[in-house]
Amino acid sequence: MTGRGDDGSRSVDLADLLDLTDVEAAALERLDPMTLGYYAGGAGEERTLRSNRAAWAELDLWHRALVDVSTRSTATSLLGLDLPAPVLVAPTALHRLAHPDGELATARACSDAGVPMVVSSLASTLLEDVVEATSAPVLLQLYVGRHREVAEALVERAERAGCVGIQLTVDTPVWGERHREHRTGFHLPDGVDVVNLRRHSPDVGAPTTGGIGEILGWTVSPTITWDDLSWLCGSTRLPVLTKGVCRPDDARRALDAGAAGVVVSNHGGRQLDGAPATARSLGAVAEVVRDADPAAVVLVDGGVRTGADALRALALGAHAVQLGRPILWGLAVGGQAGVARVLELFTSDLDRTLALAGCASLDDVTADLLDPR
Repeated sequence: MTGRGDDGSRSVDLADLLDLTDVEAAALERLDPMTLGYYAGGAGEERTLRSNRAAWAELDLWHRALVDVSTRSTATSLLGLDLPAPVLVAPTALHRLAHPDGELATARACSDAGVPMVVSSLASTLLEDVVEATSAPVLLQLYVGRHREVAEALVERAERAGCVGIQLTVDTPVWGERHREHRTGFHLPDGVDVVNLRRHSPDVGAPTTGGIGEILGWTVSPTITWDDLSWLCGSTRLPVLTKGVCRPDDARRALDAGAAGVVVSNHGGRQLDGAPATARSLGAVAEVVRDADPAAVVLVDGGVRTGADALRALALGAHAVQLGRPILWGLAVGGQAGVARVLELFTSDLDRTLALAGCASLDDVTADLLDPR
């Protein structure tokens, strides 16, 4: 039976959640307005936020008929890692706003699923504790802010902790204007903070209310350039991916600077409102990366919700997709078990979609699935 939770919301039987839309709907009922505004909101008029999801659905899948798909595999390799599916957990901030266990719950669910987790530098749990909580690969998402020594310290900690890569966010010289955060009074509650950055930052007196631009403005910098990417690639033994690329020329320049690949992303529609949906920018970026360095990695996030979306991304040239908000929705609904349900629903949907598209493995996912001509 389904009753009411301690917060007055309807308690959820995770087995009743049949897709990520169900998970989102359940989470929207449970989250307080401030947290919901922070997680769900986008920049400006939220045009890019909306188009991220819609653009995937605009791509038809020209499925192949009469293919033996009785034996299938979603397995892949990425950055030298053998993975059960082409899926990573995208970096999202402040998981403890959704659940008391925060990033630890997410990490444990990733461990059970074998899915890599990209830990945000705005995490509300220490990086070392997250890595300790999971047997799955962990990457660090990094900002180079006003104080480079903060980034240097985080990179050193990531190496010591056993992280397998770094995603440098490159679309955030300043924070986007997110009206929902102001309307719902975004703040850092007692006991929730960006603990990994705060440990090294001299900005201990930064405000704790007023929207992310006011609270965390010190975590980013308008002076970041390609020189900073070159510095990072040359100062760590970990592979570096540039997160937030939408232009082919920027992708090529990232590889020239030493990056091991790119993440096609618009920050979930939370930075430049009017940036292209990632489904629209992915193909051209992937083509340039493939021509420049066949070994380079292409990831994509932004609006990915179904196995069909993942299939579309792979057909456009991505090696894997990243799930952001759906992980937060699962966390809000059921902690570790909720995140595990999200990953289970997504990967099983991808396996089913492979079969329906006439693909026995990811090697069969080619561009002609989107245009047989």
